[in-house]
Amino acid sequence: MINAQLKLISPRKVETFFSDIAIESENVLVRPEVLSICKADIRYFYGLRDAKILKKKLPLTLIHEACGKVLYDPDGNMKKGDRVILLPNIPGKDDRAEENYRLDSIFRSSKADGFMQEVMSLPPSQVLLYENIPDEIAAFTEFISVGVHAVSSYLKRMKNPPRRIGVWGDGGLGYIVSALLKFYLPDVHVSVIGVHRTKLELFRFADELHTIDEISPDCGIWFDDVFECVGGAASEDAISQMIDVINPEGIINLLGVSENPVAVNTRMVLEKGLTLIGRSRSGRADFEETVRILQTNEKLTRRMKVLISDVMEIRDIEDINRAFDRAKSVDYKVILKWEM
Repeated sequence: MINAQLKLISPRKVETFFSDIAIESENVLVRPEVLSICKADIRYFYGLRDAKILKKKLPLTLIHEACGKVLYDPDGNMKKGDRVILLPNIPGKDDRAEENYRLDSIFRSSKADGFMQEVMSLPPSQVLLYENIPDEIAAFTEFISVGVHAVSSYLKRMKNPPRRIGVWGDGGLGYIVSALLKFYLPDVHVSVIGVHRTKLELFRFADELHTIDEISPDCGIWFDDVFECVGGAASEDAISQMIDVINPEGIINLLGVSENPVAVNTRMVLEKGLTLIGRSRSGRADFEETVRILQTNEKLTRRMKVLISDVMEIRDIEDINRAFDRAKSVDYKVILKWEM
């Protein structure tokens, strides 16, 4: 079967490549239908990664957040037309770590081609059935599953039920983590700390909202545990602020991605006996949990709709260029109705 792939060959330049898909007996044929643009895709598209990295990875098919429909399942476990979420992680064999942390795992739109394709042949373990979830939200299940992974990991590690949790970051990841904390720990006081008052107004479910200039050791606000969802150069100031206002033996959950190293006040980490935990990406179990809670909790699903900034139909390469320009300018998600 001939398949069309849309590959980024250089910053802002996408071309169509054709390949032959071998119809393997154990693989499921799926068609990507609704995609979601991630910040990592934007960095690749605009050449915002290191030049050596771009030279090594391009040409590359972007997008690692998508849902679609089943075209053919040789085992008959899924019917033609069934809605499925496409999982981007190809687990490595070194099972001493969770699949998203294995050094030999491969992640789509980074180390392997992503979902901007006409048809894909995927192992059954890399597709997940869903129903009663709007396709526009199912498209960014991967993004939500990262928050599920981080919060689930935290719940396993916390010593005692916390009284106050702080979430730094008023972007999409901060929104997801805050919403999940209120879902899993409804009685815990959750504060969100951000930069933009207008973006913070979307976090109506949180117990308290603050801008970063309102938080200091003298403000009288302290947290048992905290989540960093800032990323980039600003994460250094956020982590410093967290260390200042976290209680002794608290947990700092680090989720934000930074291209360059950031400084950490290790003296106070030691003095307070703090635990720093890095959480990134997600595995199939996190996707399954995400689908479970979205299918059974209408309130949480409604909250995720806030993260959709725009929905665009994609019929040609010019539409792709316009979609990435749009994604670069909005606060949250641009969803692609994939009609290539």
